[in-house]
Amino acid sequence: STDLINIEVDGRSMTIAAFVTPGVAENCIALPLGYGRDFKASVAKGLGPQHQAGFNTHALRATAAGFVLPGAKVSKTGQTYLIATTQDHGRMRGDTVLGGALQIEKHDRPIVRHTSLEEYDKNPGFVRELDLAEEQHLRSLWDEPNERDGNQWGMVINLTTCIGCNACTIACQAENNIPVVGKERVLNGRELHWIRLDRYFVGDDDQNPELVMQPMACAHCETAPCEQVCPVAATVHSVEGINEMVYNRCVGTRYCSNNCPYKVRRFNFFNYQKENDERNPLYRMQKSNDVTVRFRGVMEKCTYCIQRVNGAKIAAKVAGKDTGDFSIKDGAIVPACGQACPTQAITFGNINDPEAKVSKLKKLDRNYAVLEFLNIRPRTTYLAKIRNPNPELG
Repeated sequence: STDLINIEVDGRSMTIAAFVTPGVAENCIALPLGYGRDFKASVAKGLGPQHQAGFNTHALRATAAGFVLPGAKVSKTGQTYLIATTQDHGRMRGDTVLGGALQIEKHDRPIVRHTSLEEYDKNPGFVRELDLAEEQHLRSLWDEPNERDGNQWGMVINLTTCIGCNACTIACQAENNIPVVGKERVLNGRELHWIRLDRYFVGDDDQNPELVMQPMACAHCETAPCEQVCPVAATVHSVEGINEMVYNRCVGTRYCSNNCPYKVRRFNFFNYQKENDERNPLYRMQKSNDVTVRFRGVMEKCTYCIQRVNGAKIAAKVAGKDTGDFSIKDGAIVPACGQACPTQAITFGNINDPEAKVSKLKKLDRNYAVLEFLNIRPRTTYLAKIRNPNPELG
């Protein structure tokens, strides 16, 4: 829980929850816009005073002031408010230095990799230097785990262009019929989003840290640890390199989640779809007919939008029935996350095609795999973040 504070500006006031975050300037408060709609629908029950979803900060705005409100008076109300956050769920960090609310990444386990443009020009291979030595990689059960013919799908996420807007998460939810589970379930660690935005503060100054956002979803490992422990073969590898989920086989042992080093699998605890349908019958109309509606007691996760992959394969087969060319052109498949990304930070394609954009990105010296020393060969890799701030703003 956190404090409820009262903010007053030019006779206008509002009460809002305070969420302390490192890196915000002294005597400054950042107010998010777009929340606090006052409505009585059942989906909003329990979300706040008068069934508000968040807080309507537009109540403080004035036309003349724009987006900056100087001279605000702030006071505690003596009340508290419960905030649900998932930033500490599925944490992969190694040792951390704790500084108040700040957890500073140490490079004994470099999950996010970043540097300045100046340092990158001096040492373009800094990403590889952060990897453990080749002989320290864990041994694999397979010499060559997958077929390498035909289409082999992969993804690259550019941390330099990612702005942490969460558009990928919401697009994935809409595309893949992921239910809204509610604040109470999120507080219990039962969120269902297939992509989470990991937030890392980096640096030695906990009053002025750098921030890196990293989208984290199923990495579709070639030697996937989850597949090795499933007793009913509910999670299997396709010949095209996608780590698939067979929902009607899954018996909910959750062994796969325990074995996943990225903690990107989500267990469906309740019959959320039925609950939401009963609350609002129109909810059924927004679901995609191309995606299975999961039931209680199964594990679910990112599928690389396999419905879009299969749709493109069908389209290519129809288009090539006269020419005999059934190949899928680069860019024909764009997963929901990549389609919604405003900065085009997410690239998907056939890594067997040397001319594909995703293949060219994977050849860059900035490309790396998270927890590569585990030797699980994830198909989703990242481009290290390169900072280039204006020195005059320092």
